[in-house]
Amino acid sequence: MIELKNVSFVYGERGVHPVRALSDVSVTLDNRGVTGLIGKTGSGKSTLVQLLNGLLKPTEGQVFLDGGDIWADPKKIRDVRFRVGLVMQYAEYQLFEETVRADIAFGPKNMGLSGEELDRAVADAVRFAGLEEDLLDSSPFDLSGGQKRRAALAGVVAMRPEVLVLDEPAAGLDPGGRREILGRIRQYQKDTGSIVIIVSHSMEDMAMYCDRLLVMNDGRLVMDGTRGEIFSRAEELGSLGLDVPEVTKLAAALARRGIDIGRDVYTVDYAVEKLLGLLGEGRGSHGI
Repeated sequence: MIELKNVSFVYGERGVHPVRALSDVSVTLDNRGVTGLIGKTGSGKSTLVQLLNGLLKPTEGQVFLDGGDIWADPKKIRDVRFRVGLVMQYAEYQLFEETVRADIAFGPKNMGLSGEELDRAVADAVRFAGLEEDLLDSSPFDLSGGQKRRAALAGVVAMRPEVLVLDEPAAGLDPGGRREILGRIRQYQKDTGSIVIIVSHSMEDMAMYCDRLLVMNDGRLVMDGTRGEIFSRAEELGSLGLDVPEVTKLAAALARRGIDIGRDVYTVDYAVEKLLGLLGEGRGSHGI
């Protein structure tokens, strides 16, 4: 379990123009499915995830990992970063070694892994990220944007973190690549029982791959619920500058025509299920 308790964060706190990025955020994150974090640009999402592994220290409040304040002993914050892995929004900022292989091995090596154990951790992470093995001896800076994203993901997964935080993990990938990597991340959560948090602007991705959604606005946590609960509040999301999945819009349009399949429809498969349910009830007179 990882918990933020009354956390606020101010950039440039002692400067002339301080900027408050988070205000009194309290939330508990656990391993019951994948958690999605959404909000318009500047809502505080990236600041929040950098607080989870100690890249940033709260201006006020505390961050707890398994009940312990991660800043209780600042000298041990490095250990927290092994346990809470963060794939940043801009993968190129996370790559720095001479080769892709060395970059992926950097984290587990610093955890004390060596020899066959290190090789196995790297190989498992490479397979998980879907990275071609013939790229491992290349410079990470010669990779495409999508390949850099996969390499950064592999470098974090190689440490086998208890908490995996991903800021726009599918950025730079084509539609097929998006489905592949997000599907693997969801399966990773099921297989390992890890806490997994995904930040994304894609409502379709959030609907398809997340179980719980947190909504940020102006540095505050304003909604917390299942994907069905959150997407059923389409008007409120719109007032926050956020969209809903296209199929949710379709469900609303059907409701206006007298075919009510619910406001919590968020995937095509779920929409089909609800429509078939109406047909099974003998309510096809609406023209379904």
